[in-house]
Amino acid sequence: MTRPIDSANDLATFLSRRLVGQPAAIEAIVPFIEIHRAMLSPEGRPAGIFLLLGPTGTGKTKTVEALAEVLHGSPKKLLRIDCGEFQMEHEVAKLIGAPPGYLGHRETQPLLTQQKVNAATSESCDLAILLFDEIEKAAPSMTRLLLGVLDKGTLRLGDCSSVSFEKTLIFMTSNLGAVRMSEELRPDFGFGAYTPRLAVERTPRLQSISLAAMRKNFSPEFINRIDEVVTYQPLSADALASILAQHIGDLQAHLDRRLGPRTFELQVPLRTRRFLLEKGTSDEYGARELKRTIQRLLIQPLASLIAAGAIPAGACIQADVNPRKEKLVIRNLDTDAIAC
Repeated sequence: MTRPIDSANDLATFLSRRLVGQPAAIEAIVPFIEIHRAMLSPEGRPAGIFLLLGPTGTGKTKTVEALAEVLHGSPKKLLRIDCGEFQMEHEVAKLIGAPPGYLGHRETQPLLTQQKVNAATSESCDLAILLFDEIEKAAPSMTRLLLGVLDKGTLRLGDCSSVSFEKTLIFMTSNLGAVRMSEELRPDFGFGAYTPRLAVERTPRLQSISLAAMRKNFSPEFINRIDEVVTYQPLSADALASILAQHIGDLQAHLDRRLGPRTFELQVPLRTRRFLLEKGTSDEYGARELKRTIQRLLIQPLASLIAAGAIPAGACIQADVNPRKEKLVIRNLDTDAIAC
């Protein structure tokens, strides 16, 4: 569990460690938290409303989880609505429950209740975090239902009770414009296909693409209620290297926590990290492809060895690239023996 952080500088520093390569998101979110802590948030509306746009695997959902970790001590301390489950118009009713007189009124519990919103807070922070993941997948009635929430900070349920979102940060993520962004980054024809574009050159163009897609898919009334629209940039090579280092550090912490006295030291040298980055770098899937590569090439072989009892407690284990540079070999440095 992470210690709750009080100052804006500490908050921005922590988020920059967990959210690599997206400084614009941190700059957009932190001021709203400071306004809430200063008790200057406007009454009768949420403390902050954010739309996070950009390609998959760039850290949109990670942003919300990192914020939950810093505010409440756990990345799971948030209320998440997967909008892919609300693609049909009638499914949106699950958010507020059936009204009296309708079939299933007493049996169906709404997904958005005051109790669930309150459960997304902690003793250290009374600011709840509500995430609508992939909002573009939801039926149009979802955005119509949210108009009142974003404007007045309240939601009327089917049983006529109300839910207050006044002390809530509302995040909506979307991949709108991601295909067009990919075409902008990697043209298939013309001189641009052979000319890599610098980040400073592509940023305004990617923002323009994402904003155009947003205006095409959402009504002006809905857009006008959003406080900040953040366009996430494709991850650079340095950002992916930092994310890889995070994954390796998290893996070592996971080993220590789950194995206890049977844990061991895992070393991943620079040549191995370069190999993992080479195999796991994808413009289309971002950091998710890197995570899958680590799972396939590093974690799975380690898991087989641990299950077979082939790694003694306290050993120093190194993951190295095999001579054919096609997979990783796990070596016990204490005995200089190749375990896998």
